[in-house]
Amino acid sequence: MSTPHNAASVGEIAERVLLPGDPLRAKHIAETFLEGAKLYTDIRNVYGYTGKYKGVPVSVQATGMGIPSFSIYVHELINVYGVKKLIRVGTCGGMHINVKLRDVVIAQGVTTDSSLVHQIFGGAVNYSLISDFDLLEKAVNNARKFNTPVKVGNIVCVDRFYNDYYDVNGIFGDGIHSLNEKLVQYGILAVEMETAALYALASGAGVQGLGIFTVSDHLLTREEVPPHERETTFNDMVKIGLETVIED
Repeated sequence: MSTPHNAASVGEIAERVLLPGDPLRAKHIAETFLEGAKLYTDIRNVYGYTGKYKGVPVSVQATGMGIPSFSIYVHELINVYGVKKLIRVGTCGGMHINVKLRDVVIAQGVTTDSSLVHQIFGGAVNYSLISDFDLLEKAVNNARKFNTPVKVGNIVCVDRFYNDYYDVNGIFGDGIHSLNEKLVQYGILAVEMETAALYALASGAGVQGLGIFTVSDHLLTREEVPPHERETTFNDMVKIGLETVIED
């Protein structure tokens, strides 16, 4: 059985999956880190591979950009292919002064401007989107094992990439002029576009989800990593993700 978005048959995808957004990063991870990696899907040029890492079957599935695309792949991975552990290994934009370009960020929780939570709960509650603690703890421990400094905390997941959220109505107060400034005041470390869906879908299905990121650009300093380097040089987060996803 395959799906409209994934050519894999049931059994071709491992129960442990890394989720890069970029198909070329998925290809890089499979070819660099997995033994015997085999391509199981290239529908829409969104690549998925299964191989072994330290003898444990692991898949790498690209997801594209944004919650709608991400949700399709993750829903199918969980509900059709029986995936139990999902770790997003993606890029993020640094927002906080304590977060630097190329830093690794692990999302303990996710704040979002998406209507995703409202769609699920009908506005009855403001459901908190949090990581799986077991994966979070193991990821932090693996980062320490590799002597890789990481920032752990809250990130924001947004629907619009090009949006500065300027406060034109003076609602934020305290001399703050944009929503981004308010988010930083409340400890938000970075911004990305998918992990709210991961934490919502994983929690609802009773499986494990975690987001690990590399800072590819920074909203304060305006620094950025060239696109080709984003595909192949963010290996610290990949190593942490792989070590974490194979642990029981």
